[in-house]
Amino acid sequence: MSRATRGKSTALPGRRGPSVNLILTIGLVVLAVLVVGGILLFNRSDEKTAVPPEKLVPAGAHTLSTVNGNKVTLVEFLDFQCPACASYYTNITKKVEQDYQGRITFVPRNFPLEMHPLAVPAARAAEAAGRQGKYNEMYHALYNGYREWAVAGQDVNSDVAAATAKFEQYATTIGLDVAKFRTDVTSPQVQTVIDRGIADGREVGVDSTPTFFVNGEKFEPTGRTLADVDRQLREKLDQALAG
Repeated sequence: MSRATRGKSTALPGRRGPSVNLILTIGLVVLAVLVVGGILLFNRSDEKTAVPPEKLVPAGAHTLSTVNGNKVTLVEFLDFQCPACASYYTNITKKVEQDYQGRITFVPRNFPLEMHPLAVPAARAAEAAGRQGKYNEMYHALYNGYREWAVAGQDVNSDVAAATAKFEQYATTIGLDVAKFRTDVTSPQVQTVIDRGIADGREVGVDSTPTFFVNGEKFEPTGRTLADVDRQLREKLDQALAG
């Protein structure tokens, strides 16, 4: 009720105020509305933030680090040709993988972006290596050799043939059966895994790379530098480990 309305009411002598029963009834109705509204808002909030585990870590997902019980799970949706992902790898995730080895489960998921012409071929190379049990080795080879295949001057590279030759070189270096690798790279089974990563990522709200989730909660750093992001990610992991 506005101040003007309150003043008007007090200027009417002899007018009886509302009954106690009416006041109680109105109060109960208002309380019920607030409670129901709060429940709906709470449930809506839960629905927005809850991420089905299988959308982040499907059966057969690759792990860069694993621990019994999976108390803390870090999931990264990545694009192998993404410059930001490569920078994060060099400055953050490679070190996180090393420092938290055996303490967290670290799951990489494919989320190649259309703007990067070699992102899908690189994801195919990683998944093909995974079919021989060496996803992790190819994952590291692709990022450690990033400038060899992913960039051309100041731009992203689009030379599929040259990149493919590099991927086969990495396959040889990490000890793959190269003939099988070549077959698997073009197999529908490999593409299905990549498509699943894209679909799952979109469903949980991924629209850029890299995007991280810690125990199902999207990690949204506020830092302006890679050092800030690294510190905040480690704080998040440490809090989860301590919980």
